[in-house]
Amino acid sequence: MLVATAFVLMMTVPALALFYGGMSRSKSVLNMMMMSYVAAAIVGILYVAIGWSMGFGGDGTFFANPFELFWLDGVSTGDYIFVMFQMTFAIITAALISGAVADRLKFSAWVVFVPLWAVIVYFPMAHMVFSCTDDSLICGRIGAQDYAGGTAVHINAGVAALVLVLLLGKRIGWPKEQMRPHNLTLTMLGAGLLWMGWYGFNVGSIVFGDDPTTQFPLETGRTFATTTLCTMAAILGWLVVERIMHGKATSLGAASGIVAGLVAITPAAGAVNLSGAVAIGAIAGAVCAWAVGLKFKLGYDDSLDVVGVHLVGGIIGTVLIGVFSTADGAGGVDGLIYGGGFGSLADQSLGVVVAVLYSGILTTVIALAIKYTIGLRLDEEAEVDGIDFAAHGESAYDLHAGTSGGSSSVLAAATAGPTAKAPTSKNEGAHA
Repeated sequence: MLVATAFVLMMTVPALALFYGGMSRSKSVLNMMMMSYVAAAIVGILYVAIGWSMGFGGDGTFFANPFELFWLDGVSTGDYIFVMFQMTFAIITAALISGAVADRLKFSAWVVFVPLWAVIVYFPMAHMVFSCTDDSLICGRIGAQDYAGGTAVHINAGVAALVLVLLLGKRIGWPKEQMRPHNLTLTMLGAGLLWMGWYGFNVGSIVFGDDPTTQFPLETGRTFATTTLCTMAAILGWLVVERIMHGKATSLGAASGIVAGLVAITPAAGAVNLSGAVAIGAIAGAVCAWAVGLKFKLGYDDSLDVVGVHLVGGIIGTVLIGVFSTADGAGGVDGLIYGGGFGSLADQSLGVVVAVLYSGILTTVIALAIKYTIGLRLDEEAEVDGIDFAAHGESAYDLHAGTSGGSSSVLAAATAGPTAKAPTSKNEGAHA
């Protein structure tokens, strides 16, 4: 569990920071990475103070008493590892949202949004999903399976990202201006680290039975294998659709396919067999590759495709448990194709609906409160010049000899860019 916890923390810092940072423009890469690092600091402390108590402190339909285990009072030090493990889930869920609002969300607004969202949205959702008491809503009353966070993590973050995108509005120049990734090498590196860290995410979510000597190898082997195969299938699914739609299979498509597969297998890792994992991965990769283009048709500016990958991928993985789960899996339920009928599929679908509504409504309330107090969006001049310098007084790259990271460097970074023709399937910091 120590290793699993460290791996999941690595998924946010530095893996997600690198993944998102590489897809950002050069004038906003530092801000993009800072949003992950700051989210880790804020959510981590809040989780120990009240988050663990709200999520795992006792019975409750939506959340437990925040002060029952305040600052882990009454929690054995031997249980601190599991607390830290769950803390890393809370951290990455909040950090995932940041990719949708690149270039234009005020850093001060992010610092206010993150703790409010964690307390009001994530901690209760974690209780509904992971604290499987009779009273907890999604896991207990509905009975939806979620092995490691398809609803609480990915759907939750994806819906919150969509809400912020709609309230913030489009970036200046989008979609006419090309806003390409500034460093796909960083993105590929981040995707690889995310894949590695996800073994802590999924395999670490094992709940031991009465006899760990028999339960451990059974659940570990299944979860490790399904996570691996689903991700591989998603890469191929994404690249095939990308090739058909745009004529090229890109490195960004491969990196995004990795994440889509990992997202989709998160809720299903312990429930499905190997063929089911491959099917879920192929479906998730293909559908997410198509879904990231919806923003151009529907007009919402999701900068780095959090909605298209995490919301869509989370829904796919959660719902398809009802199709591909097997009775010898963690949930002990046969899905539709194994003769289980529509019962599990209905439970999984209802779990998705609850997660979408809960996250959507409460995130809207939080975001509107911030919008009409301190404001959500950068002013136009700061957005054009670059949020790195406006918010942090720094630039990621010193592109002129003799400069020291001042505004001239930032403006140079903002205007510099590759002169080669962009891939036909990509026209910004994510996907066309």
